Amino acid sequence: MKKLSARRRHPLAAVVVLLLALLFSGGLYAVFAPTSKAEADETAQSLTIEEGKKLYSVGCASCHGTGGQGTSDGPSLVGVGAAAVDFQVATGRMPAATSQGPQVPKKKNIYSQAEIDQLAAYIASLGAGPAIPTEEQYGPQGADIAKGGELFRTNCAQCHNFTGKGGALTHGKYAPDLEGVAPKHIYEAMQTGPQNMPSFPDTTLSEKNKKDIIAYLDAVNSSKSESPGGLELGGLGPVSEGLFGWIFGLGGLIAVAVWVAARTAKAKKS
Repeated sequence: MKKLSARRRHPLAAVVVLLLALLFSGGLYAVFAPTSKAEADETAQSLTIEEGKKLYSVGCASCHGTGGQGTSDGPSLVGVGAAAVDFQVATGRMPAATSQGPQVPKKKNIYSQAEIDQLAAYIASLGAGPAIPTEEQYGPQGADIAKGGELFRTNCAQCHNFTGKGGALTHGKYAPDLEGVAPKHIYEAMQTGPQNMPSFPDTTLSEKNKKDIIAYLDAVNSSKSESPGGLELGGLGPVSEGLFGWIFGLGGLIAVAVWVAARTAKAKKS
């Protein structure tokens, strides 16, 4: 007992006890403490990317390559960003039924939104690109509809028509009708420039400009029953209006001219 008491009174005894206590408490904390939020988010993101890679290998790799580098049947996906994946897959354009044809049409989507998010996360991990926009970016709050109409007529109407009805392009391609297209997908299309469409990054059209254009399209597509200009002729612009004027306007003038000539000839005979 005397020897034990002597060891306890050793000058380093307190230090040793303190170190043992710290080691014991640190070990308990490492085992039982909850994972930090940053680590948890990183783990969840890694799992999402891994699941996306599995989906990609099954549905996309045959055309775009095992690492997204592209093949003769599909372009490279390195650097296209999550927004491009969300647009193409959510609208059913991808996976494409065939690589042939002038343009991949919109069709029924075969993936859930969770699977689309996983695919988008994997493609985004291959290279930096536009992210999926938030509702704050494409929502109608604070949008200027008049400014959006001006921007749309300047930048988009040449292909999509001034009310977004769409139209034909060269070599069998076309600009799709924008009626009923989700605001998020319109924003993503402007960001990424799918297929024949040019891209409009924030350096060309700001986030506010995109919001204004989306608000304008929503306004013109939601007020179809109220056409302030009268008969809208399908809203297709000068082509249908010119055809209407040519057939009915010029046709009416010809009919009047024939009637006047007939009446004049009849009067002369009398």
